Amino acid sequence: MVSAYILNIHIRLTKINDVPITGNTDVLEALSRAKIEGEVVDTSGNILTNYNGILTATIYDKNINRSTLANDGTRDTNGQLIILDFETLGEIIFRGQATVTNGLFGFEFVVPRDIGIPVGNGKVSFYAKTENPLQDQSGASYDIKIGGINANAAEDNEGPNINLFMNDENFVSGGITNEAPTLLVKLQDENGINTSSGIGHDISAIIDGDEINPIKLNDYYIAEIDDYQRGTVTYPLRDLEPGLHTLTLKAWDVYNNSSTAEIQFTVFDEDEGLVINNVLNYPNPFINYTEFWFNHNSSQVLDVSVQIFTVSGKLVKTINGQTSGGNKVTSSLSKDLVWDGRDDFGDRIGKGVYVYKLTVRSNQLNKQVEKIQKLVIL
Repeated sequence: MVSAYILNIHIRLTKINDVPITGNTDVLEALSRAKIEGEVVDTSGNILTNYNGILTATIYDKNINRSTLANDGTRDTNGQLIILDFETLGEIIFRGQATVTNGLFGFEFVVPRDIGIPVGNGKVSFYAKTENPLQDQSGASYDIKIGGINANAAEDNEGPNINLFMNDENFVSGGITNEAPTLLVKLQDENGINTSSGIGHDISAIIDGDEINPIKLNDYYIAEIDDYQRGTVTYPLRDLEPGLHTLTLKAWDVYNNSSTAEIQFTVFDEDEGLVINNVLNYPNPFINYTEFWFNHNSSQVLDVSVQIFTVSGKLVKTINGQTSGGNKVTSSLSKDLVWDGRDDFGDRIGKGVYVYKLTVRSNQLNKQVEKIQKLVIL
């Protein structure tokens, strides 16, 4: 009975820039700040004050008229190629998330410069998911006026900040991945990221300098919950050849300022032996604790040992652990091996320079690899 009730819900747009949609609402102009508000209601139009969750909103520019390419060669009775006209949704100008609290939600964003200037009906699409374990969902769609340009827009001449990772945010450029890593892009800009597909203004990735085949990532970007200035691209790469690869990513903000970032990663060869690299401890120097990280090329569980020595060679601490293993190569080991600066007897050791040896062993391959690094205690 409860779940049936929850499924009978609607998401309703109520205000645009603080003006009820029953009134004379603003046109969303290029480079203007838009504020959208709404509510989750039952079939009778009553606000569901017990509805809490996350709303995903997608704002589309005006519909686009397109024509088929007639590349199948089909002709009419007069021998003319058959070309059909059709209409599609406009480009996505914003996709973000907002918290729904007691049935109410609101979010803001800056309209990209790349929208179509003639005023017309765009569309806003809502999709909500409750925090209820049943994960009930609902969608809704409304027309919204889009066009023109804000002549009083604030100046912005700086491109977005870009941070690139593979598989997770612990990845260090030059690290090891499997043949199908997930590209993770963290983007931040004062006015938001452009996803409206203006000419040459896509979020795009190029692998190994192959500019003929860029990867368009606009549809994989979503802004953070309640924060239009930050967002994430998550894109699965596939069937990469073993060896070193370079990925270059370019992104634009809504003012059409661009930035570029680059990351390198090595796809491991399944026929190669156990390999580790990027061995480090962080923070280093440290006072109260440090974590030991490294990249590896194994999808199996690995036994890990860190031995800390004085510079004269006396062993003061041994730390043992394992990698998580699984079907996807772990890009780094983080927070599993942590040291608080105490020896094997629990006593804090003196300040100074120490040497540590990281030993990683694969029981499946019957191989182990060792790396030696220095650390400093303050």
